[in-house]
Amino acid sequence: MLEILPENPAKHADQIEVLYDATFGPGHFAKTAERLREDNASLPEVTRVAVKDGKEVVGVCRLWPVRVGDGSVSCVLVGPVAVSPSMQGSRLGLTVTGEAIEAATKAGYDAALLVGITSYFAEIGFTIVEPEQVKLPGPVDYARVMVRDLAMSGGGAALKGDVRV
Repeated sequence: MLEILPENPAKHADQIEVLYDATFGPGHFAKTAERLREDNASLPEVTRVAVKDGKEVVGVCRLWPVRVGDGSVSCVLVGPVAVSPSMQGSRLGLTVTGEAIEAATKAGYDAALLVGITSYFAEIGFTIVEPEQVKLPGPVDYARVMVRDLAMSGGGAALKGDVRV
């Protein structure tokens, strides 16, 4: 049995870190998006985990609060999205991401930002940012930086400026 649940840090945090290591290896800490997670606290109430048989975390989409430009548009950074190697190819990553995005929308966040595979995340409404729309803190392939409206119509397009914690 597979359930999609809000993250319970006391119950899920250690398993999520093991899943990240299994999925991405130790190099994931070097990515630019990690600069926005350092000294930041994820949002467990809108983060979603896929739990198999009531105990094993096999998928996760964490969300993090970030500020873009003047901060007038509330924004979440999506990711990392990880799926257990045994479950990859099952579209579980899109499922947990979609559920997290829905929770963030209901919580009133205006927009979501992510760095990812464009063809994959376009399936759930993400679009590539306009050139020079946002600036991340480090090197990044801007062809992979995407936004999506959440509670605010036009929220993704309204994000402009430096992205920071």
